[in-house]
Amino acid sequence: MTHRAARTEGSASLLDALAAAAEDQIVFDLPGVEERYETLRRELPGVDVRFAMKACPVDEVLARLAGRGSGADAASPREVEQALSAGFPVARMHYGNTVKSDQNIADAHRLGITVFATDSLEDVTAIAEHAPGARVFCRLATTGEGALWGLSNKYGCPPADAVAVLERARDLGLTPAGLSVHVGSQQMTADAWRDAFDRIAGVLEALHRRGIPLDHVNLGGGLPALGYRDKHGRALDPPMDKIFAVIREGMARLGKIPGHRLGFVVEPGRYLIADHGAIRAHVSRLSARRGPDGERQYWLYLSCGKFNGLYEMDQLQYRLVFPSHRDAESVPAVVAGPTCDSDDAFSHEHGLIPVPKALASGDPVWVLSSGAYATSYMTQGFNGFSPLPYTWIDGGDA
Repeated sequence: MTHRAARTEGSASLLDALAAAAEDQIVFDLPGVEERYETLRRELPGVDVRFAMKACPVDEVLARLAGRGSGADAASPREVEQALSAGFPVARMHYGNTVKSDQNIADAHRLGITVFATDSLEDVTAIAEHAPGARVFCRLATTGEGALWGLSNKYGCPPADAVAVLERARDLGLTPAGLSVHVGSQQMTADAWRDAFDRIAGVLEALHRRGIPLDHVNLGGGLPALGYRDKHGRALDPPMDKIFAVIREGMARLGKIPGHRLGFVVEPGRYLIADHGAIRAHVSRLSARRGPDGERQYWLYLSCGKFNGLYEMDQLQYRLVFPSHRDAESVPAVVAGPTCDSDDAFSHEHGLIPVPKALASGDPVWVLSSGAYATSYMTQGFNGFSPLPYTWIDGGDA
């Protein structure tokens, strides 16, 4: 399968762009994003793909996906505006955030959004007031087990509450249209989706008994990137074939439940973008000092870190390439960013990273599989360190 190749190396054109870069920047491989989108369409035929914009709110990426037929999962009125500007038709968009103010709802409705996520009686009541006649889908809670980020507390409601929310929607003149789940971000197991289908099936059966037909199920995000390492430095190896098989089987199962005519939606974020973005950074310093235990420890300080491109470094070890020191003698080091903040470092309690011993200040470093959330989480210049600029390649040209 092509998944394994994407895990170990970036595309040749992406690596060429990193090699050509003289200054720090993040590079997005637009043909690579397209290829991953088409892979998803082949694996889940007939499913409506709506890109989770928060994973990469970069206009060029959004426009490329819109041009391929993707929809957009927007989580705020400003994301709705950006999606519209990027070319997503409003008919292929929804407001996927269950947390929203009255003003958020009204603004999104004014922009043409007619489909809203919800998970509480209070929220669905507000939707009825500020987006009358809208269609709503209710998010079910999941455990998040098996994911790097479980997402199990802030969003979603139990099955019985979902039935009550959709009944209230009907009573308020809204259209109870669907159910949604999110199995957790960077979900590494197929069992998480199997459990989600069990939860959805129970609610669909309960709604059928109450005469409430739905027309879609939103399977949310969670599809994993392929090029990550965990915080211990071990390559993550998501069972993509099994995950896709379980999703196809689950959709077929739900399609047999009476009383509903279901379409299906997915909201991929990092699956589409993570492995097709990479950062060209540089070495600030490789130093060695003794720790509290008296042992000598190496520290590699990079020009980018938690606050300007690598926000998820507390859960991940991004793959680092040192193009000017290939096959050189290495030393185990803690990798950290440049700011005067102790959180700006990889989780050094769990694992050190081998780095070339001869590294000098200014040497280039490539951070692979860093496309997801790199631009989303960057500060406006914490501690005086600027956000990374970005560029893109399109068929081999940056």
